[in-house]
Amino acid sequence: MTLTVQKVRKGRKFDQVLQGARSVFMADGFEGASVDEIARVAGVSKATLYSYFPDKRLLFMEVANAECIRQAREALDSIDKAGPPRQVLSQAGHHFLRFITSTFGVQIFRICVAESDRFPEIGQSFYNSGPAVIRAEMADYFREAAARGQLKIDDYRLAADQFGELCKADLWPRLIFGITKSVTDAEIDRVVDGAVETFLARYGSGGI
Repeated sequence: MTLTVQKVRKGRKFDQVLQGARSVFMADGFEGASVDEIARVAGVSKATLYSYFPDKRLLFMEVANAECIRQAREALDSIDKAGPPRQVLSQAGHHFLRFITSTFGVQIFRICVAESDRFPEIGQSFYNSGPAVIRAEMADYFREAAARGQLKIDDYRLAADQFGELCKADLWPRLIFGITKSVTDAEIDRVVDGAVETFLARYGSGGI
């Protein structure tokens, strides 16, 4: 049976196990995280942990997916899709950049990349649970804004990808490569403001 079709059994201590696993994975990485340590931090027996997650990869995927789904939901809830492009782009860009530059966001990305050759389903699952959802929602917004005459876009998904890449400029690479350890709100504002202006210079119309 492959990892992608395994079912997660939920029970009374499920959230407790996830919280403990999240702490250990973030401290030790996927490879360094031991089942013994996860069980200890979660305050459960190894038997209980294995009853929920017979495979450590499955546990990591659940932790990453839960956080990514939560972030995606928060982002979508915070965005007024009826608003003008400048407002929506700023809202989406700030939420996206805050997440990917957070300690959790950076560590999850590094773990997914480090394990992608051996366990490609980890990265695929993480992408599908969050980034793909946001990409689709932004593409839908761009389609609606274009219909209202606020944007001039033909390829909505490409435009969504381009805006995401604009928001990664400067700060995210420096965090990923260890050049800097943290970013400020002012730095995030600078990058997002620049991303919005650049995007609108390419795709904007008179109704922005």
